[in-house]
Amino acid sequence: MYDLSQFKKAAAEKSEWLSVELQGLRTGRATPALLDGVSVEVYGSRMKLKEVANIAVEDARTLYVNPWDKGQTKAIEKAITLADLGVSAGSDEKGVRVSFPELTEERRTQLVKLVKAKLEEARVALKGARAKALADIEKSGASEDDEKHLKVEIQKIIDETNRAFEETAKKKELELKS
Repeated sequence: MYDLSQFKKAAAEKSEWLSVELQGLRTGRATPALLDGVSVEVYGSRMKLKEVANIAVEDARTLYVNPWDKGQTKAIEKAITLADLGVSAGSDEKGVRVSFPELTEERRTQLVKLVKAKLEEARVALKGARAKALADIEKSGASEDDEKHLKVEIQKIIDETNRAFEETAKKKELELKS
């Protein structure tokens, strides 16, 4: 009989992907996760910002990046600026202060549209995983009853994962609108 664990794992991965993607969208509050996508050119290679510095929240709209090697401060400032996150970065002798401006209503609307696009992307990826699982079930030579049972189980997982997608997206939309 076909093992559903691979499909469950794929569904969980899609859910995790959506969460990570939505974390990277800037809301009115500064969080270190907003800088997760920033990579810095240090020691001749590209490294994630969190691998070369501590990132702390100073206040609701400011993060402070404290590099472990103070000589990398300018490279970090440049990387944050080049990441085009809509933030301003300024350095001092100890690190880089990242300021997030207030979100405009127009920008909030754009971000909500982006949330919906990411949600749809996750749904499409889940459909692809379902199609692969269904094809694998047919190849497995399972009996007709087993196939029906497995298809019902897959649909339950799909429904549950889609609900999780919806909840994650709704939370992010509310965060963006507040």
